Amino acid sequence: MSTRKGEQTKALIVQKASKLFNSQGYMASSISGIMHETGLKKGGIYNHFESKEELMLSAFSYSIEMMSHFFSEALAGKKGCMERLLAIASIFERHAKNELLPGGCPLLNAAIEADDADPVLREKVCAAMNELLELISRFVRKGIEMGEVRDGVDPEFVATIMISTLEGALMLSKLYGNQVPMERAMQHVQSFLTAELGLPSQE
Repeated sequence: MSTRKGEQTKALIVQKASKLFNSQGYMASSISGIMHETGLKKGGIYNHFESKEELMLSAFSYSIEMMSHFFSEALAGKKGCMERLLAIASIFERHAKNELLPGGCPLLNAAIEADDADPVLREKVCAAMNELLELISRFVRKGIEMGEVRDGVDPEFVATIMISTLEGALMLSKLYGNQVPMERAMQHVQSFLTAELGLPSQE
């Protein structure tokens, strides 16, 4: 019973910490802030984690699991390359509206912070970003195989342009506190996919 309670406490710490890190920043967030969020003392937190970095990495992994869940939900029932790619894009649109996770997209937030500050976190962010890029590339490759997408399209190019556009727009929407950059980016992504891939318009 005590083992299960310990696992529940650890999961609670990770969940609360992930919100704090994603909202306030990985480097700026303090153990005292996590203590406040969880209602635990410092010893109670370090009973489950050897260091702030271990907790930080666990919290990031939790955020990415949540992201994967959001993508799976958005993709459920979607058929064809265009529908699936726009479903992925819709998650970034919802992040801009703060509908999913406090603080927005954990990939964007951690990528900006981890660039130079923490090589271990940077490695985990790169791995998570690679998975997202590969997901998009896989849908494009499948579209080519099914005859939906014209031959000669570079799936990695499409994935890079799509994610760069959406993450950049998300950053601008957060900076200015409005949805205009993301709205423009969503319009551009659909136009880009229609023109680049030869897919039918969703309008």
